Amino acid sequence: MQETQSLVTIIPWTFIAQILNLFIQMYLIKKFLFKPINKLLSKRAQLADKEIKDAEAAKSEADGLKQQYEEGLAKAQAQATQIVQDAQKTAQIRAEEVVKEAQDHAAAIKAQAQADIEQEKKKAVNEAKNQIGGLAMDIAGKVVEKEIREEDHKKLIDEFIENVGDAS
Repeated sequence: MQETQSLVTIIPWTFIAQILNLFIQMYLIKKFLFKPINKLLSKRAQLADKEIKDAEAAKSEADGLKQQYEEGLAKAQAQATQIVQDAQKTAQIRAEEVVKEAQDHAAAIKAQAQADIEQEKKKAVNEAKNQIGGLAMDIAGKVVEKEIREEDHKKLIDEFIENVGDAS
C-alpha cells in the first residue's frame, strides 16, 4: 500500500512549481492570446457598429430623398393640374370672346342692313310720291282743264305728297 500512497502523495515543491507554472501560463495566455483576440473582437464590433450606423444614415438619407422626390412629384402634379385648369379657363374666355365678337359683328351687319332697308324704303317712298305727284298733276290737269298757276300747282303737289306720306 505504500506504493499506492507514494503515487497519491503530494510533493510540496512539485505542487508549488505546478501552480506557479499554471499562473505563468495563464498570464502568458492572457497577455499574448486573449488581449489580441479581445482587441480584434473589439475592432470588429466597432467596425460592425460603424457599418450599422452608416447603413442607418444611408437609409435615413434615402428616406429623405424619397420624401423630397414624392414632394417634388406632388408639386409637379399640382402644377400640371393648375396649368391645365388655366389653359381651360383661357380657352373658355377666348371662346366667349370669339362668340361675343361674332354676335357683335352679326348685330352690326343686321343694323347696317336695317339702315339700308330704311334708306331704300324712304327712297322708294320718295320715288313713289314723285310718280304719284306727276300722275296726279296729269289727272288733275285733264279733269279741271283749266290753267293752274305754278305756285298753286306746287302747293297741291306738296299737300298730296304729305297726305300720301301720312297714309303710308
